[in-house]
Amino acid sequence: MERTTSSLGSSMRRYSLSISSHESHHHNIDNDAECESVVSEAGDIGDRALRSRRFSESNSIHLSFDNRSENGVVDVVYNQEEQRLQPHTTFSHPNSSVRPLPQELTSISPLSTDAIVGSEDPNQEPHKGLLVLLDYASCMVQLAVFGILGVFTRYLLQKLFGPGNAAVTSNHTLLYLDLPSNMVGSFLMGWFGVVFKGDIISNVSEHLAIAITTGYLGSLTTFSGWNQKMLELAVSGHWLFSALGFLIGMFLVAYSIIFGIKTAKGFRWLLNRLNMSSGNGNFKIKSKLDSCSCQFKVMVFFLVILVILWGVSGALVKAEFKHGGSAAQLWFACLVSPIGVWIRWFLARLNGRGLGKAGLFKWVPFGTLIANVSAASIMAALASLKEAVNTRDCDTVVAGIQFGLMGCLSTVSTFASEFNAMSESNQPWRADAYAIITICVSFSLGILIYGVPVWTRGFDIEA
Repeated sequence: MERTTSSLGSSMRRYSLSISSHESHHHNIDNDAECESVVSEAGDIGDRALRSRRFSESNSIHLSFDNRSENGVVDVVYNQEEQRLQPHTTFSHPNSSVRPLPQELTSISPLSTDAIVGSEDPNQEPHKGLLVLLDYASCMVQLAVFGILGVFTRYLLQKLFGPGNAAVTSNHTLLYLDLPSNMVGSFLMGWFGVVFKGDIISNVSEHLAIAITTGYLGSLTTFSGWNQKMLELAVSGHWLFSALGFLIGMFLVAYSIIFGIKTAKGFRWLLNRLNMSSGNGNFKIKSKLDSCSCQFKVMVFFLVILVILWGVSGALVKAEFKHGGSAAQLWFACLVSPIGVWIRWFLARLNGRGLGKAGLFKWVPFGTLIANVSAASIMAALASLKEAVNTRDCDTVVAGIQFGLMGCLSTVSTFASEFNAMSESNQPWRADAYAIITICVSFSLGILIYGVPVWTRGFDIEA
């Protein structure tokens, strides 16, 4: 029996289950299907991360094999902390329930999943339902708060590098207004979305990791704003500037995340060296917020912050709305920006799933693709509406929705993370294909939605 367990243990260690895609995309992956899933999940997988974690925490997972002893079975237990399957021997119980493995684990597990032996207590269902609700509520509140902070940071970067100050970016050149925020967000994604994301999840909170990457960095960067500025250049006749704007923007964003990853790795190495010289070993900050009481306190804390942010934004919108201008647009954007973050987070569950039951084209992150294309299309439609109505109040509302809701629905930082993961995979051509599909589809739809009305109705646009 010891020999069987030892053999199974060595076999299990070859099949590591990694829920965090950031960690697995740095390893050499031989299985092409698994590589497709990992690459497409490099940025975000939405609420699938919460569902996978709740399943692994609810009960021990026992996978039954045919290698049995006389009275027991050899089982495999998933250890969340070490992220691998561990073997141990247990005795089957006649009342044990048999249930299928969830989709979140079957999509990444190479093991046979004919049966799972568990011992769930039906009396725990109401309590578990409250925990699920708390999990989602806490995550969505943090996403909203960090999303508003991302919008505010994007506005400050526009003003800092825009015509009124540094005069580096402009609406009239290929260096569009959102270029600095897209570069800064992609750089920070290399830090907190690739290198240090696992440390945040394991040592602090998975909600915080989601809030920083999906909430803050996803809202700090915007694809729809980038696409719209290039549309306006093209529609006004500057097609060369528009094409160069996409090429230069893509180049700068791609190298921003690479630079972020390299500097983050260098910083980690420096911290480890400093701690090793002082005899403390690897650098770690432990403040795990995984208990129900901690989650509730954190949710209440961020809920208070969200109410304050919404209250201040609402009051300032009321005060500034009659005057119009960028200030009124900013505060209106802060009110509606959480909606865009939430939609993008839920769409991210489509990443790594593929098309249909067969899961075709798993390497394409359809959640991010749909979010960026749809936000760019709606942005173009709103721009057409603003040109047609052409009133101060309409400009304030439309610009606020464009900057807040559409800016948060689309993202460049996640797009850059996925592009970088595809570039480092065993099929790097997918990165170029993904970028071309995203840009070409968004730009083509934008021409139909925004360009055609401008040309046919003769709107006077500034570009």
